[in-house]
Amino acid sequence: MALFDLPLDQLREYRSASVEPEDFDAFWGKTLQEAREHDLDARFEPVETHLRNVTVHDVTFAGFGGHPVRGWLILPAGADGPLPAVVEFIGYGGGRGLPHTHLLWASAGFAHFVMDTRGQGGAWGGGGDTPDPVGSVPAYPGFMTRGVDAPENYYYRRVFTDGVRAVEAARSHPLVDASRTAVVGTSQGGGISIAVGGLVPDLVAVAPDVPFLCDYPRATRLTDRDPYREIGNYLKTHRGRTGAVLRTLSYFDGVHFAARGRAPALFSAALEDQTCPPSTVFAAFNAWGHADKGIEVYDFNDHEGGGPYQEAVKLAWLPAYF
Repeated sequence: MALFDLPLDQLREYRSASVEPEDFDAFWGKTLQEAREHDLDARFEPVETHLRNVTVHDVTFAGFGGHPVRGWLILPAGADGPLPAVVEFIGYGGGRGLPHTHLLWASAGFAHFVMDTRGQGGAWGGGGDTPDPVGSVPAYPGFMTRGVDAPENYYYRRVFTDGVRAVEAARSHPLVDASRTAVVGTSQGGGISIAVGGLVPDLVAVAPDVPFLCDYPRATRLTDRDPYREIGNYLKTHRGRTGAVLRTLSYFDGVHFAARGRAPALFSAALEDQTCPPSTVFAAFNAWGHADKGIEVYDFNDHEGGGPYQEAVKLAWLPAYF
């Protein structure tokens, strides 16, 4: 598809109409306080991968509700001092997969922590290993409407909390320099990184690529592509629930987390992206709270965004903040 969203000059000025809940900070403060009542219990078990230049640990830590969440910690082979860390979150439907698919950041000298996404890992990649033990009221197939009846029940309350705990777990390893931690992710992973960037005050950098989970009021009406379309399909059945659903989603809108971002940020957007329309990405970018921010724009790309070109940009950008 050719360009379908706002022109670039208007994107740079666009602001979301998403209404921030008055108790947004209280809601997330209580959520994280309850999560931290459970021992983090971060465990790192060495894994034989037959890779010569990295060492890998199979990670388990306590996320939302104390539920066990899996991950990988990938380190440069022979590392003997505290390393700067990159915590990565995965795109929609994917899981942590296999360690040899995550070599970029350790190859560049970073400790690389990959968080599995609870309940996901069945749609692409090498699979996932973290169940979501929490049930849901009736929902449209997928994850976007699970628990959408109330903010306390919504699926991404658990995922975003897991993301914050993943940073804490990464920082607990003796070869990680806790003062030098960045978060990254693409699509859903980008949305999680924005949320974590708004909830963790002392990150050194945040890099969301073509981020999902931003500007729900616009996204749900602008694109008919999944996953946002899951919300529209749910509302086709649950007529008259639009206001209540958007209220729940407002507690998880990347725009509101972005306003609380306290670290330098590098975003990316693709102008033909029908999955995460560029205006929804710019809504979060324009709201980002730290003055040191930039956005890479890919004119003729869909949701693949910058792909390996954006990886090269991040490899050049991130070391300046460590």
